[in-house]
Amino acid sequence: MKLSRFLNEEKNEHVLPKQVLRSGTSIGANIEESIGGQSHRDFISKMSIAYKEARETLYWLRLLTNSDYLNRDQSESIQGECRELIKILTSILNTSKQNKTT
Repeated sequence: MKLSRFLNEEKNEHVLPKQVLRSGTSIGANIEESIGGQSHRDFISKMSIAYKEARETLYWLRLLTNSDYLNRDQSESIQGECRELIKILTSILNTSKQNKTT
């Protein structure tokens, strides 16, 4: 959310911030939904969506960097956090699929 605000206010960019905000906030929303999932299958489905949204967010972050809206220093930390989140979601999904109980 802070990144979106920064890009709007400091860089006067309005399209890309909406994209990164949408995909970035969707990660948490889908994780929250997975916790309240109706079944193990529902849990995996929502976590899979969170994983895809994290991948999309990483894409937007790379695009912002490559288009010079973010410099490498600004981008490095947030991309690192996004990659770490992707690793965590991957691990959760792999474990959940292995422990599959209809």
